[in-house]
Amino acid sequence: YQVCTGAKSEQQSKLAARKYARIIQKLGFAAKFKDFKIQNIVGSCDVKFPIRLEGLAYSHGAFSSYEPELFPGLIYRMKQPKIVLLIFVSGKIVLTGAKVRDETYTAFENIYPVLTEFRKVQQ
Repeated sequence: YQVCTGAKSEQQSKLAARKYARIIQKLGFAAKFKDFKIQNIVGSCDVKFPIRLEGLAYSHGAFSSYEPELFPGLIYRMKQPKIVLLIFVSGKIVLTGAKVRDETYTAFENIYPVLTEFRKVQQ
């Protein structure tokens, strides 16, 4: 059982895991490459505008956890798809927990109108 992290694509992840299994085999161990699966895809983006996290947390309390003295981002636990988003006042977003790439795109499409609603107006 092996875990591979840090790859920039699903294909790279699979290739790295295969190469690792091959190295272990060459060292004389009975390693097999089987049951490969993606467990967690992490994506990030920038909406290029600041976000009022307090308003978002208040309005979406069922999904949001925001404690700025502990962590600067709002943690948004989306139900469908089941993705966790870290939303920062800067407009930077981290999406995590996807099993397939499309879930990250769907989660972003779902959250974008909410983010525009809580866009911080610059004085």
